[in-house]
Amino acid sequence: MGKRSTRHGGEVCGVDLGDRYSRLCIVAGETGEIVEEGRIATTEVALRRRFASVAPMRIAIEVGTHSPWVSRLLTECGHEVIVANPRKVRLIYSNRRKNDAIDALYLARLARTDPTLLAPIRHRGQESQHDLALLRSRDALVRARTQLINHVRGAVKATGSRLPRWSAEAFARKAGGALPPGLVTVVGPTIEVIGSLTAQIREYEHKLNALAEAYPETSRLRQVKGVGVITSLAYVLTLEDPSRFARSRAVGPYLGLIPARRDSGESSPQLRISKEGDAFLRRLLVGSAHYILGPFGEDCDLRRHGMKLGAGGSKKDKKRAVVAVARKLGVLLHRLWQSQATYDPLYNAKRDANASLAACRKDTTPVREKATARNE
Repeated sequence: MGKRSTRHGGEVCGVDLGDRYSRLCIVAGETGEIVEEGRIATTEVALRRRFASVAPMRIAIEVGTHSPWVSRLLTECGHEVIVANPRKVRLIYSNRRKNDAIDALYLARLARTDPTLLAPIRHRGQESQHDLALLRSRDALVRARTQLINHVRGAVKATGSRLPRWSAEAFARKAGGALPPGLVTVVGPTIEVIGSLTAQIREYEHKLNALAEAYPETSRLRQVKGVGVITSLAYVLTLEDPSRFARSRAVGPYLGLIPARRDSGESSPQLRISKEGDAFLRRLLVGSAHYILGPFGEDCDLRRHGMKLGAGGSKKDKKRAVVAVARKLGVLLHRLWQSQATYDPLYNAKRDANASLAACRKDTTPVREKATARNE
């Protein structure tokens, strides 16, 4: 631990978290002068020993692997914890003299000046974090299985043969008997691993189905055809509390499904989506949007909106349509969750039709009634 000066008072601390050791910097709340600099082990014992017995202070840390449990620990010790998003703070992210000590100093001074400059985020609770880890573990196995299946298909294709199109679940069962003779001993063990992954994925899915029963709000979200157990669970566990968003439309920017902006003067270039927020949930919503716009999607407001945007037929139009449907789906799921309403797939279409009918009736007043009104 570094040396500590004799100056005390309201203090602000910045901690740059590392995997084994973290750098900390404490500045005086009134003057911003450095009170203490040092290094501390990134363990629960060391952090609790250092911060449990000191006066409450404001502590800023960067979001990362250790930030969820560290923020909970420091909050338990009675401190005000700010979890900063470094990619929103160019002073830290783009600093040419970037190192752990300087990052800790900047965190402390920004937290002392104005905490909003750190673009603070809120970590999910420990229970939600554990449940979400179950979802992510299944996703990791699915992606590993996909990579291995592509490897086997590529190896077979390189010999001049080609494997039929099978589902990922049936691949290991059918591919073993369809391999060229020279690849049986070479690719066979890989196919066994694929079969093992499929069995493990199936076990995870059973656990997730049971987990969904512990979150009854997910059944409300699954009213939308194309949103299953995995997407509804990821949505609820990622957002945690629907009241954190004052308006449902705020979910789109939160998940990075709106275009980024880089306006300067009269220049306002059209940019791609920001891709901020949770990439896992964003990918699931995009997958649901593909289903809604696909051949098995039901007729609904979301599908009609996407079809209208993708009517041009170009690849760019179709991508724009998928992203737009994913964004609207995120907003719709929040509204269903918050209002506990029953989903009507054609709610907007019916509303517009009723409005058009009312306008038509208003414009087609009988000529006799109009003449009577003029005479009166």
